[in-house]
Amino acid sequence: MKTSFEFFPPRTDKGKQTLAQVRQELSAINPEYFSVTFGAGGSTQDATLETVLDIQANDGVSAAPHLSCIGSEKAKIIELLDQYKAADINRLVTLRGDIPSGVRDIGDFRYANELVEFIKSEYNNHFHIEVAAYPEMHPQAKNIQTDLEHFANKIKAGADAAITQYFYNADAYFRFRDDAQKLGIDVPITPGIMPITNHTQLVRFSNMCGAEIPKWILERLKLYENDLDSLTAFGTEVVSNLCQTLKDQGVDSFHFYSMNRTEPSLSIAKNLL
Repeated sequence: MKTSFEFFPPRTDKGKQTLAQVRQELSAINPEYFSVTFGAGGSTQDATLETVLDIQANDGVSAAPHLSCIGSEKAKIIELLDQYKAADINRLVTLRGDIPSGVRDIGDFRYANELVEFIKSEYNNHFHIEVAAYPEMHPQAKNIQTDLEHFANKIKAGADAAITQYFYNADAYFRFRDDAQKLGIDVPITPGIMPITNHTQLVRFSNMCGAEIPKWILERLKLYENDLDSLTAFGTEVVSNLCQTLKDQGVDSFHFYSMNRTEPSLSIAKNLL
């Protein structure tokens, strides 16, 4: 079974120290790679670069920077990718990215498939490219069919694999995987796994990204809102069961949205080993 973990670039010295400890602890289960996000419009791209280079040099785990096409210029993309290539980084998570409020110039690329195609044309197969998938539909998509077609466009442009938005309904993932296969898509589609540690934060994230929280989970989280230990234990059980259901149906790769924390991602991953 393969695991990978996502981090965001820390902004403070304390945050950097904390993340270094988290990376060391997660490295113990030999993850396939660590990925590092960026801010809206690529606003933390320098911090992403710094974090990725640190991982690549010190952790014994491959690093995968996220790359956004919104607000990006071809020349700057080339400059950044040349630095990654020189550091022997060969995996990217390539996304459209969110359009920051008030931004009119979205750059040289409108959609992720355009960025994927550009990277392939410039670097051939040096980079293994992961793209995003949305089992419950991208919140800005017109409907689920057009969303699936947009996903197919990214694969046709040369993407090698995909990571999904998080979900708590396994059937949504299985249906998306089956629909993708019907379109001739045969790349690995790794489920994105979001541990449950905070009721308010999870609701806010889910409203932003269109991920559904089943009512029975939501009501239990409300019950445990002021009991963090019970909430964490419940969340770990729910997400572990979700992952086991996926594994039982042949899923052998999981991508954890760690929120720069070791737990409960590590416990959930260990439950699957």
